[in-house]
Amino acid sequence: MTTMTATDCSRNFSSVLNKLEFEKEPVEIVRNKHVVARMIPGVSVMSAREAMSDLFGILSDEEGEAWLKDCRSADQSLTEEMRDPWE
Repeated sequence: MTTMTATDCSRNFSSVLNKLEFEKEPVEIVRNKHVVARMIPGVSVMSAREAMSDLFGILSDEEGEAWLKDCRSADQSLTEEMRDPWE
């Protein structure tokens, strides 16, 4: 964890954000010799493709086929024309 004064943090805020985002390192802010804040990295964002890539090699062939069938049926239901609920 990086520790810095409030003054250093305000003068180098962009680099503090870079440390949080890219290095995933928490930052502790000190004022008058005591900790006033701790900043922690945010939750990483991943695409659906990245999230689903972990399934490769985990699902059996049967589970994979069932999952694919479910996805395709969900796609079909989304493409159906929506009806007007007030007619």
